[in-house]
Amino acid sequence: MTVKQLSLPELVSACTELGVPGVGLWREPVQAYGLEETAKLVRDAGLSVTTLCRGGFLTAIEPHARVAAIDDNRAAIDEAATLGTDTLVLVSGGLPAGSRDLHGARARIADALGELAPYAASRGIRLAIEPLHPMFASDRCVVSTLAQALDLAELFPAAEVGVCVDTYHVWWDDRAPAQIARAGRAGRLHAFQLADWVTPLPEGVLNGRGQLGEGSVDLRSWRALVEEAGYGGPIEVELFNETLWTHPGKDLLKQTTTAYASHAC
Repeated sequence: MTVKQLSLPELVSACTELGVPGVGLWREPVQAYGLEETAKLVRDAGLSVTTLCRGGFLTAIEPHARVAAIDDNRAAIDEAATLGTDTLVLVSGGLPAGSRDLHGARARIADALGELAPYAASRGIRLAIEPLHPMFASDRCVVSTLAQALDLAELFPAAEVGVCVDTYHVWWDDRAPAQIARAGRAGRLHAFQLADWVTPLPEGVLNGRGQLGEGSVDLRSWRALVEEAGYGGPIEVELFNETLWTHPGKDLLKQTTTAYASHAC
């Protein structure tokens, strides 16, 4: 999504040219290009698929909507397996229309994970619950902290359910370092993503992530935290930014690799 202006073939070509060894894919462009075609494209280029985004949106109350959500997440698990990644990132879902019941929404996430985790394990896929900043709790994700994410994950084996740490969403939380250590001790650090927090926030806050080094987040310290907790997996950069998306995609990818080397290494 950082360079969503690139087609998948353009993305693969740019990654290869710039020495980027892996890419986190999103389901929508994969489905548009073709699942098997994408898997072959990435595999033939020698790239790894680090994660697939996203599953989740598991808070619906209405029975048919809940069944549809479970079915869609099973499909996402199958897609992840075909693409060769071992991790599906979950954005859990916001409050259903008219509801103010956060506790009930989180309980329904746990119920859904009870169905999905064994299926994911059977396909060799780990589920990574990603807490989102509290400003998204109403409409996108009622899981707002790593503590909440781990409380859900710990209902299941660590090989099945863990967490995704995204600096954009957790940098403000003074409890997050201890929760990263908690996740590391249990083997539940399944994904790590970098983005910066810039102010003033744009009008569309969903697409307001800053380029690395342009905002308030001490990116090196967060990398140190996950590595001290035992994380040795891929480090993704995930930028949703309307202004950056107007730049030529290959130029933006090169800029991002330079910013990563300058501010996260």
